[in-house]
Amino acid sequence: MKLLPREEKFFEYFQQQVKLIRRAADLLVEGAEAGNTHLANAAHQIKAAEEQADTIIHEIYNRLNSTFLTPIDPEDIHSLASHLDDIMDGIEDCAYRMTEYKVEPLPKNVVELCKIIQSCGKTLELAFSALAKGQPLMDYCVEINRLEESADQLGRAAIRDLFQTETNAVRIVKLKEIYDFLELTADRCEDVADALQNIHVKNS
Repeated sequence: MKLLPREEKFFEYFQQQVKLIRRAADLLVEGAEAGNTHLANAAHQIKAAEEQADTIIHEIYNRLNSTFLTPIDPEDIHSLASHLDDIMDGIEDCAYRMTEYKVEPLPKNVVELCKIIQSCGKTLELAFSALAKGQPLMDYCVEINRLEESADQLGRAAIRDLFQTETNAVRIVKLKEIYDFLELTADRCEDVADALQNIHVKNS
């Protein structure tokens, strides 16, 4: 049997995925800050980025099925790609709800949660760059865990305040769902950090 060369292309795919996540997160913040006048355009661009990310994940799975030697365990490649896809899907879900529910104005807490997701995207870029170069990445994982905890605390406080101060039942339902999806997206960023930590432990 002829052994295939070790395939390093997966790192490039991961970095492409994370670049799209970062772009989508930037658009989410811009849309949230600008309000309904800009949200529809931001959501459209996020959807386009999500479709590009889907193409990349299909490339990852196709190459995984045809590669003999991978730079890290195949199951870890699959896990990272899947979790990154979950983040992109989460951002697209948030943008969709923020656009369609037409909450005006969006509370400051929504914008702040979007900014936390944006910070997660920036940190993921650094983490995957370190992974590709074989450099330490645990500090980035710790930072993402910290950001996720901040999102949890902010989201819980926002929902608590919503039920205490808001009198419009429809607005309560809309905003609670937006908060829930923003928190879930931050959780998905932590899933990637956890997967990266597992890879670090396995290969250290």
